[in-house]
Amino acid sequence: MFIKKRSVYATMVLLVVSSSIVAQQKSKRLQAMVYTTADGTSLRLTETGTIVFNDLKASDTAATIVIDTTTKYQTLLGIGGALTDASAEVFAKLPPAKQQELLTAYYDPIKGIGYTLARTNMNSCDFSSDSYTYVAENDTALNTFNIAHDEKYRIPLIKQAMAAADGQLTIFLSPWSPPGWMKDNHDMLHGGKLLPQYRQAWANYYAKFIKAYAMQGVPLWGLTVQNEPMSAQTWESCIYTGEDERDFVRDYLGPTLARQGLGNKKIIIWDHNRDFLYSFSSTILNDTAAAKYVWGIGIHWYEGWNGGKMQFNNEKLTAAKFPDKKLLFTEGCNGNFNIKNINKWSNGERYGYSVINDLNNGIVGWTDWNILLDEHGGPNHVGNYCFAPVHANSQTGELTYTPAYYYLGHFSKFIRPGARRVDCILSNNKLRATAFLNTDGKLALVVMNNTDEKISCSLNAYGKTANIISQPHAISTFIIQ
Repeated sequence: MFIKKRSVYATMVLLVVSSSIVAQQKSKRLQAMVYTTADGTSLRLTETGTIVFNDLKASDTAATIVIDTTTKYQTLLGIGGALTDASAEVFAKLPPAKQQELLTAYYDPIKGIGYTLARTNMNSCDFSSDSYTYVAENDTALNTFNIAHDEKYRIPLIKQAMAAADGQLTIFLSPWSPPGWMKDNHDMLHGGKLLPQYRQAWANYYAKFIKAYAMQGVPLWGLTVQNEPMSAQTWESCIYTGEDERDFVRDYLGPTLARQGLGNKKIIIWDHNRDFLYSFSSTILNDTAAAKYVWGIGIHWYEGWNGGKMQFNNEKLTAAKFPDKKLLFTEGCNGNFNIKNINKWSNGERYGYSVINDLNNGIVGWTDWNILLDEHGGPNHVGNYCFAPVHANSQTGELTYTPAYYYLGHFSKFIRPGARRVDCILSNNKLRATAFLNTDGKLALVVMNNTDEKISCSLNAYGKTANIISQPHAISTFIIQ
């Protein structure tokens, strides 16, 4: 349904082979299946042919792309998107056939793009139709805790997504704000801070949520401590300094989850942009008593929101400083929604650029923001409308698959959980690429050209070589078996 086939379309040719089968590949005809998405064409995750490689000659010394599987890096957790209130409400309005189409498009690894990772909100967020919590005012004992709100739209969507992914969906939660009465500004919105006397009640709240979702048949793999802890937004938000988050994890959240039999849930700190990633994380992880509870560090991309530079080097530095902690991309989207730009190609290219660089700097998983929004870029109770990879027309039920959907699919469909990143060396700085060895022995190489130029280059790998041409504004995935 979503993967179109053509005869042969030699947009690019690249080679990656497993070090365990190098000898065999040298002695036989080497082929690569190619899948391409390109601007100005009908190609959308289209199988565009099989390419044959030649033996490397002594004169073939200069290569634009070199693949080396000798060294292996991080293991992929998964790639996916957020199952928010907004996505669930839009999904519920779709005709049944369109609901099934969307589930297949996202979660089926053959007919769709095979998402395996998901994030969901605890309490309301900006992409909810209103602000809400799960307890009554001033109920510090949480006796009134009830997730009935989520049972209407969000939990049904999550359970259908789990089924569509054949149970292979890793889900984590993120809070945007504690209940207003727990905060010094007495408001879920506009920042404010968690009052010290409610730290234990708030830690208990996470445990209540995790257990309540489990009772509904939705197991949660992990949790972030706080969405965007350094940003006081007009929507649900709560401010933590590095010291605040360190103390909360060390003295309350970590011990509480352990006491309640939830010590296996992965705790993710930061959950904000790359700019202060290193300094904030260091404050927490340099404290061994806090660090023992932390699985990893969550990252957003909004330091580059208004055309700024995405600071990937901070990921590399943080990964080197704390090699026992994982880096997980937890949110990114294109903002300032305008229906006229729904198929803006650069929106997809921004995803490709970020995913490639994030993976090459140690990220173990990549989570997009809302999987589905309406024709207004919502619903959103504060007017913070954004783009999603798929938009639904609430009047007709029609779905629009934007370039972002296809760009993300070049990674999620072909680089599967458990895959290991390998070296991919480029001498042409106009191309972007990353390569992974999947658990089934297949290698996936993703290459992106976001320039206006047609780029000719060559590839050397394991005694094989090929000349390739990369079309402008195209992304291709190469599968070698």
